[in-house]
Amino acid sequence: MGSQRQALTIAGVSRSTWYYRHHPRPSVDQPIAQTQRAYKSRIGAGDRQWIADAIIAGWTHEVSVDHSFAAAWDTGVMLASRRTWWRIAENINQSLRPVIPKRHGKRNSKEKPVLIACRPGQVWSWDITDLYSPWIGKTYKAYKIIDVFSRDIVGWRVEDREADHLAVAMFEQAIAEHGAPEIVHSDSGPAMKSNLLRDTLTAYGVTMTHNRPYVSNDNPFSEAGFRTMKYRPGYPSVFADLDSARAYVAGYVQWYNTEHRHSGIALFTPAQVHNGTWEDTWQVREEALQNYYSRHPERFRTRPTTPSPADYVGINLPEQKRKQHQLTPHSLT
Repeated sequence: MGSQRQALTIAGVSRSTWYYRHHPRPSVDQPIAQTQRAYKSRIGAGDRQWIADAIIAGWTHEVSVDHSFAAAWDTGVMLASRRTWWRIAENINQSLRPVIPKRHGKRNSKEKPVLIACRPGQVWSWDITDLYSPWIGKTYKAYKIIDVFSRDIVGWRVEDREADHLAVAMFEQAIAEHGAPEIVHSDSGPAMKSNLLRDTLTAYGVTMTHNRPYVSNDNPFSEAGFRTMKYRPGYPSVFADLDSARAYVAGYVQWYNTEHRHSGIALFTPAQVHNGTWEDTWQVREEALQNYYSRHPERFRTRPTTPSPADYVGINLPEQKRKQHQLTPHSLT
């Protein structure tokens, strides 16, 4: 005689179907929907409401869900995971953000730049973006220098035109305040590749690198910084005049450096990573997270750890380099 498994295979019946036919579950008069079942890991209604209120309050102040999550965490409040905050946010009605069309350029065969930064002040990236005015064909130019490791904006200005001498003035002010970096990276625009800027930075011992034309991934940090500004809730699509554009960017830079919880640096602010004070906040987060784990271990598969900024940040790092320099969290001693 054959086995039961062979018989079920011949009959075309799965083993689970056979088992449940002979061991039926008891009927339920009023079944409870899965979304309403009282799992041990489920977030309480009060906590969910608190999180929803915090998210809405953050949107009112033009900050993201990540920012609100990290701000609560920084005060020692841990009610749910970062992903849960985003799930709650998805159920809240919110105005749609403006969609900015992406530029599509042809690929370029030039050698791609490869950069790595392991501390603040080592590699800077800079770029210029357009700010729209009420007049067709008239735009203001926002210049920005960002520290690649910390994401801190170390220099900026808003002008009515793009010019190399204005970029030189911005760099001289940034270097006077922060010191000269080893490398300055940018795209291949006229102001970026001007002889005046090259001579100025070379005098400080700075090496200049440029991305390949039409390849935005070669300058991701500057591109991402401008995207954060333009996709931020409350961003004005049009600036009435140059003073209005300067005032907005000044406020944005202050907020970005000192308040924005950046997802690329473990939800710390760029200023915290730039000056090293993120470690104090890390201790607060770690204590809150471990207390949360002690209260609700059923919500975790393993004991959680608090993320910290990576030891290395790079542009176009080759695979071999990535394995050699693993982007591991800083060790806190």
